[in-house]
Amino acid sequence: MAAYNYLPLERVIFGRPAAEAAAEEAARIGAKRVFVVSSKTLSRKTKEISRIQDALGEKLCGLFDDCIAHTPWPSIIAAAEAVRAAKPDLILTVGGGTPIDTVKILQICLAHGVSAIEGLENLRVATRPSPVRQVVVPTTLSGAEFSNIGGGTDPRTRIKHSFSGADVGARSVILDPALTLHTPEWLWLSTGVRGVDHAVEALCSIEANAYCDGLALHGLRLFSEGLRKCKAAPDDLEARLACQQASWLAASTIGRVAYGASHGIGHALGAAAGVPHGHTSCVMLPHVMRYNEAATAGKQRSIAEALGKPGLRAADAVAQLVSALGQPSTLRAAGVKREQLPAIAEASMKSAWVRSNPRPIRAPADVMELLEAAYG
Repeated sequence: MAAYNYLPLERVIFGRPAAEAAAEEAARIGAKRVFVVSSKTLSRKTKEISRIQDALGEKLCGLFDDCIAHTPWPSIIAAAEAVRAAKPDLILTVGGGTPIDTVKILQICLAHGVSAIEGLENLRVATRPSPVRQVVVPTTLSGAEFSNIGGGTDPRTRIKHSFSGADVGARSVILDPALTLHTPEWLWLSTGVRGVDHAVEALCSIEANAYCDGLALHGLRLFSEGLRKCKAAPDDLEARLACQQASWLAASTIGRVAYGASHGIGHALGAAAGVPHGHTSCVMLPHVMRYNEAATAGKQRSIAEALGKPGLRAADAVAQLVSALGQPSTLRAAGVKREQLPAIAEASMKSAWVRSNPRPIRAPADVMELLEAAYG
């Protein structure tokens, strides 16, 4: 039976200063002890976290800002221990996908009493409610705040695993475009392409439905215009908010339908070669779309139209957007070494999203075909 499962997300607040909105949300929820998890850059190189801490006042009970890209398990355990010691009744997460995923998985650790990485080995789905929820202030367009799935990397195998729980996603989301001015341009724009990837793979999914199609198509329209405006005028707050709303639409399909090989191979590239997920989408999505074209022709025509390129192949429309944003279009440009490709192909086959690709991918050789095409 097909179904769309809504998340326990109560509110999305947009266009308000983050510190003001965060304090109001804590009061609305009735939180007495708020623990902040943030990116290092925001905490240590800007005044934004200090402003939020000041707004929270006596409710602030701690800060963890040592989140690490691709969310290695030891960093999750360290964050979980810091939260466990502080005993908060609310976590305020500020940053991109890394701190958001860190908090999702640490919530599972808290729920199941995990205090060492070995405890994560066989724990993929939380069966107990989280003892503490999070309110999220995102600073990238990865959309992690709109899903209940978090990715964490086992440092021993360098394989990224997905973890999920019914209530580990955001209780509330605060979209403040002004806060994103601190996000490096490459990160903002490339995670926007990550959002495009969410929309494209939702539309082309073997589990596609009308609701997700609507979310994805309008998300693509907003991204196509908004990302180009952000590139031309980085301080355009209206364009940044449009992109945040595009991310909201596209990311609302995460975990609601099966994605495909762009996401699955992207996870392997991130874990094995350290490629940021925005860049994995910039490189892999056009190639995966070409691979899937015969199986998803109708949907790809809709994608090209939503991107403002009717009559063009959808993969070429995406590739043109990536180029216009000045993002890498080859694995070589993204820093991947050719000798890494066989291991990446093997790891990709462990991904459920590679196995649910619209055109079947049955063996590492099929992934190698895509990787070789993308290498440049």
